[in-house]
Amino acid sequence: MAGCGSWLFFSTVCAVSLLEAKAEIKLTIPVGRLFTYELLRETFQNDFEPRSKLYAMYDDPMIFKCNRQNFPDLPEWLRFTQRHPFDNGFLYGTPMSPGKSIIEVYAINKRSYDTARQIFVIKAVAEKMLPYQAEFFLKLREIEKVLPSTVQGEIKQDLQKLWKTEDLEIVNITNALDRGGRVPLPLAGHFEGVYVKVGSEKYFSGCLLGTLTAEYEKQCTAGAKVKVPGECNFCSIPSNCVSWCKIELFDLTKQEPAPPAPTVGSGILEGGGDFNPPESPLSRDYFPDYIVTVIVPLILAIILFLMLAYIMFGRREGVVKRNAKTNQIQLYHHNTIHENTDELRNMAANRGVPPPLSTLPMFNYRTGEEAPPLQSDSPNIPLIMAQHDPYSDTLPRK
Repeated sequence: MAGCGSWLFFSTVCAVSLLEAKAEIKLTIPVGRLFTYELLRETFQNDFEPRSKLYAMYDDPMIFKCNRQNFPDLPEWLRFTQRHPFDNGFLYGTPMSPGKSIIEVYAINKRSYDTARQIFVIKAVAEKMLPYQAEFFLKLREIEKVLPSTVQGEIKQDLQKLWKTEDLEIVNITNALDRGGRVPLPLAGHFEGVYVKVGSEKYFSGCLLGTLTAEYEKQCTAGAKVKVPGECNFCSIPSNCVSWCKIELFDLTKQEPAPPAPTVGSGILEGGGDFNPPESPLSRDYFPDYIVTVIVPLILAIILFLMLAYIMFGRREGVVKRNAKTNQIQLYHHNTIHENTDELRNMAANRGVPPPLSTLPMFNYRTGEEAPPLQSDSPNIPLIMAQHDPYSDTLPRK
């Protein structure tokens, strides 16, 4: 019974080991060379249930999430791109130092939101760097359209003719947006642009060395169209044509060596005798600073105060002087208006006083007499006695 249990445990361990080995994809890449890996949707589609079990339809949109194991992001040299959930994803980059990276890739099904996981073990091994490198800018390309191996082969063929050598390798491919480029308009004919760096053991060709001449730099600075010699134009596909004003050449054989590392000492200071502290500074007179900081602003404040007091009190003419300069008729009229205004305000404040005569009913404004109320059934009662007899003389006579 114990032997059977041991055998079962051994079988389980072997099965788990085989599943782990199947889940991991091990890749070995050289340092200083371009690494690209296409994440195919069909590979992960088999891990999801089909949309229709009857017809087994496999066309689900999915997105990929990539990160370094136990880290939230990818390594510094590795990048990922995917334009649309119905497109494949690409892992690409150029390692610059040996090492091993474990990459976790999660595929998320946008229809059912199921997930599938795959692990990549990428090992970068040391290799000699290509001594002569050149970088080209393709303004009619986008990064996900350049990463497939077939497109890289087409670009490589044109650059081999330009370099005049078959010994040419792609070192790096970079999106122009990662180099500070602007996002293009979402219109036809507008592209992000791609930088392609290639390297070779052979020295640069004459066409490439021509980009270092003063005439060539003058044309690029002026913004004019660069005149490319006919023997240097090897653009078989229009989208693979390079921008001649953005070609950069790198000669790694002429680079200065790195400075030596600093020498690490023992950490103990050498004996140099007794410590001699610095002398105390000379005493300083702060009275001029006090005058400038306190006295001068105080004097200015007093002067402004005196000027304001003179303007407010010395320049005012007063009520007596104003009345003396005013015409008597105008002054009398002004005082009368004030007196009447005060009387009306007092009357409005005290409602107990008799109302004015002009507000009484049946008042004759010419004689000041009150007429007795009329005994009439008519609702139209005249307010003035003259309305009864328009020919009567209501003016006072002597």
